[in-house]
Amino acid sequence: GLPSGRVLPEVYRLKMPLSPHRSAEIDGVAIEAAKLSLPELPGPLIIEGAGGLMVPLNRQTRFIDIFRDWQLPVILCARTALGTINHTLLSLEALRARSIPLLGIAFIGDEMADTQKTIAEMGKVRVLGRLPRLDPLTPETLAAAMQVSFNGADFMEAPH
Repeated sequence: GLPSGRVLPEVYRLKMPLSPHRSAEIDGVAIEAAKLSLPELPGPLIIEGAGGLMVPLNRQTRFIDIFRDWQLPVILCARTALGTINHTLLSLEALRARSIPLLGIAFIGDEMADTQKTIAEMGKVRVLGRLPRLDPLTPETLAAAMQVSFNGADFMEAPH
C-alpha cells in the first residue's frame, strides 16, 4: 500500500534471526552507527528498530542511542502478553531519561484492557491503538487491521 520509493532498503541485511550485534558478528559484518542516517524524504517517515530499545547494534551502540541522536518522535510498540507492564514502563522511562520525544504507544496482541489502561495511566502515555494478532498475516490483512485499529491523524500530531 505504500507508494514506490517509500520503503527503503536495509543498510544491513543479516542472515541469522538474532540481535543485530550478534548476527553481524556471525556474518562477519561490522555495523557502523555512523552509516545509519536519516534519508531526505518529504513527508512522514517510519523507521523500524529490531528487538527493542536496548538491543545492541554493535558492542558499543544500542537502538536507543541512535534514537536519542536522531531526536525523532518514537512510537513504542508493546505486546499485550504477561510481563508487558514492567517491560513497557521500563522502556518509557528509558526514552524519557534520554529526552527522546514520545508520540505514543501502539499495543500488539490480544485485548488486555486492564494491562493497557495500567500502562497508559502509570506510564503517562497516549495510546494510539492496538493491532490484534493476524492469521494469516499478509499485506492485505495488515492494511485492513491498521485501518480499523488506528487513526492515521494521531501519528501526525506533535509528541506529548
